[in-house]
Amino acid sequence: MSRIYLNAFDMACVGHQSAGLWRHPDDQGHRYRELRYWTELARTLEDGGFDALFLADVLGVYDVYGGSRDAAVADAAQFPANDPTLAISAMAAVTERLGFGVTLSLTYEQPYALARRMSTLDHLTGGRVAWNIVTSYLDSAARNLGLDKQIPHDERYAVADEYLEVCYKLWESSWEADAVVRDPRRGVFTDPAKVHDIEHKGRYFTVPGPFLCEPSPQRTPVLFQAGASPRGVRFAAAHAEAVFISGPTPEIVRGPVRRLRATAAELGRDPRSIKVFAMVTPVVAETREQADDKLRSYREFVSAEGALALFGGWTGVDLAELDPDEPLRYVQTDANRSALASFTTADPDRTWTPRELADAIGIGGRGPVLTGAPGEIADELERWVAEADIDGFNIAYVTTPGTFTDFARLVVPELRRRGRVPETTTPATLREKLGGTGPLLPPDHPGAAFRR
Repeated sequence: MSRIYLNAFDMACVGHQSAGLWRHPDDQGHRYRELRYWTELARTLEDGGFDALFLADVLGVYDVYGGSRDAAVADAAQFPANDPTLAISAMAAVTERLGFGVTLSLTYEQPYALARRMSTLDHLTGGRVAWNIVTSYLDSAARNLGLDKQIPHDERYAVADEYLEVCYKLWESSWEADAVVRDPRRGVFTDPAKVHDIEHKGRYFTVPGPFLCEPSPQRTPVLFQAGASPRGVRFAAAHAEAVFISGPTPEIVRGPVRRLRATAAELGRDPRSIKVFAMVTPVVAETREQADDKLRSYREFVSAEGALALFGGWTGVDLAELDPDEPLRYVQTDANRSALASFTTADPDRTWTPRELADAIGIGGRGPVLTGAPGEIADELERWVAEADIDGFNIAYVTTPGTFTDFARLVVPELRRRGRVPETTTPATLREKLGGTGPLLPPDHPGAAFRR
């Protein structure tokens, strides 16, 4: 039986994927400002068998729907949102095995600064950190961070390729492994001959070096990516060690997974070394009837406007003026193309209308909602693994921390009974936890080519 990896999918905000559910009396999303919320959640996840907490992020407000930010602001649809990195050290301090994937956009931050922040987190977590590489998709972020509009979609990936090259040079080649000698007799902490300038001069970046940080446990953090466009898939196949993908059924997800693995093989990488995570939102209870009742009660709190505000931000498409029963069609934008494709072209047998879309997105966002007793949820997860050729799941919540608590209490024991989730794991770096043979990048990864 293959191992199933589990990430909790959250964000430093009130409402992440399920629009309007912040109003549910059991939801604690408003506590996102409290450090105790995050440390309590981290302990719950580690004790509950999760491998990592995957933190999403955006740098702008969802202001496409109706040409206004009002729907997103009123409904707390990923607004307000705090910096996702700052609670990680505290969560690491109260856990030993839980990993932390953090979303950081490379479009609005110099690689020298971002590489330093990730190395710092890798040190402070003992090698338990991953970087979810994004290029950002909101025009509102671009306007507030010094640009008139977004950089065009494919050019963002050209920037990203060079950005990663800079980071690899900083992480892998600036410091030799034995540069730190800590010799009080000679009065030498670091051997100057073993710290090197990277002397990068490219199209987008000039970074002479050297790197400010000594090598961290993983050197390069685990690299996540979620691009689903042709350009995004090629970027992920080249660089990602784990890929986050969204789709309504395993049959639809299987195609992008196949393309990803084939492209990775073409680029000389082991396609099985890339762990693929699909997003699902579980609604679980002791019996199927109780789970169905729970889902019905959740639907009473769904905000259609909040859901369509999220869709507008993801896709760049404003549905406010459309007839609610008019079928949607694909249009190309510079926003998140995978989101729009998942509701227009991914399933040739399904046509969405704005009304149906709001109802579907209202619980669980872009991924499927799995409802049932523990055995039924475990069956469905196993079906996804077998049919979509994936390795694990980003578990999204309806209410927080309730969805995570229910999953840990009810589903994880069933997965353990089936040999899909280990009873216990020993402390290790996140790369090792995800199947790596050691804490460093594997030899076939392009970043390893920069290693001295």
